[in-house]
Amino acid sequence: MLTHKQIWTAIDALAVKNKLSASGLAKLAGLDPTTFNKSKRGAPNGKLRWPSTESISKILSATGTSLDEFVALVIDSIPGQPPMRLVPLVGMAQAGSRGFFDDAGFPAGSGWDEIPFPDLGDERAYALEVTGDSMLPVYRDGDRIIVSPSAPPRRGDRVVVKTLAGEVMAKQLNRLSAQRVELKSLNPAYEDRAFALTEITFIHRIIWASQ
Repeated sequence: MLTHKQIWTAIDALAVKNKLSASGLAKLAGLDPTTFNKSKRGAPNGKLRWPSTESISKILSATGTSLDEFVALVIDSIPGQPPMRLVPLVGMAQAGSRGFFDDAGFPAGSGWDEIPFPDLGDERAYALEVTGDSMLPVYRDGDRIIVSPSAPPRRGDRVVVKTLAGEVMAKQLNRLSAQRVELKSLNPAYEDRAFALTEITFIHRIIWASQ
């Protein structure tokens, strides 16, 4: 549940991020400079006030901040919560296209959306949005999976694999040798797959999935 303090702390953090005071942030957004003053955050009876939706919309627009980025600032303000950062997000089908990964198999280019997620200590972590039914019952259409290129894949791990032909799939790693990779399908209606390592662009470990 959101609190007044979390929202006001996020506004202050947004101001600091843009090297502004709370008053400077309000002015930048075309608001009265006193909009975010401490005196405006509570009523005379001591009850805290919420900032208006319009004022938040204006400061996001003025600073070029997305709603996801603002939500990340809100979550960062919650005691005990791990720090948040934005991770790249792309659809599973899109990931097979050129331009989304560099030659080393890391997120690249400008075609990615972004979502807030707890900082994993892996700057290369990214998210894929599942499409279709080939990964049922483990992953459903619309689920988002977080992938860590830095986490070494091990037998039994669920992994994202991209082939040189541009096919991207989520499977269970059944066997990995110096020459060959064998993958078990998550959906028994789909066949298992096997490739020579020379046919593989990357194998990245799945570390989290929305449910």
